[in-house]
Amino acid sequence: MKLIILDRDGVINHDSPDFIKSPAEWIPIPGSLEAIARLNQAGYRVVIASNQSGIARELFDMTTLNAIHQKLHASAQLVGADIDAIFFCPHAAIDNCDCRKPKAGMFEEISKRFKVSLKGVPTVGDSLRDLQAGFRLGCVPYLVLTGKGEKTQQTGGLPPGTQVFPDLASMVQSFLKTAAQRPD
Repeated sequence: MKLIILDRDGVINHDSPDFIKSPAEWIPIPGSLEAIARLNQAGYRVVIASNQSGIARELFDMTTLNAIHQKLHASAQLVGADIDAIFFCPHAAIDNCDCRKPKAGMFEEISKRFKVSLKGVPTVGDSLRDLQAGFRLGCVPYLVLTGKGEKTQQTGGLPPGTQVFPDLASMVQSFLKTAAQRPD
């Protein structure tokens, strides 16, 4: 199975320091949904792993998060993209849970649900914690400079082998070109 794991805010949609608290605030980054469609067309299953501490902070509730994700799915489907699953951590950092990135709990759940090792699975994020969570289980890290990506790149400390791209669309274009050149 070909699998790719994406962060949500700052990778697929515009991020906000005030959180994405409603469907109206969820606005896709130009080209991101089309990039997911290209991944699907190349046989990749696309999964999202996202910290959503706004729930613990009581900035929004599960009904609102579900509505945001419904908008994401509907918007993706309009361009022929399909997201296989969305995993999220509803906890705040002070909860010290295992699912909040940079811990690997969400990625372990993805591995269990899809019955695959994550060794070599690409993971795309705009923050260091996105990349660290997947790297712990052998994912190949890709940083995009949208969202918090530019600040993350400047801060440094990226996992070894992290490739950097301006956005998800350029990452997918390069990734699929490289994947097509690899012998099976």
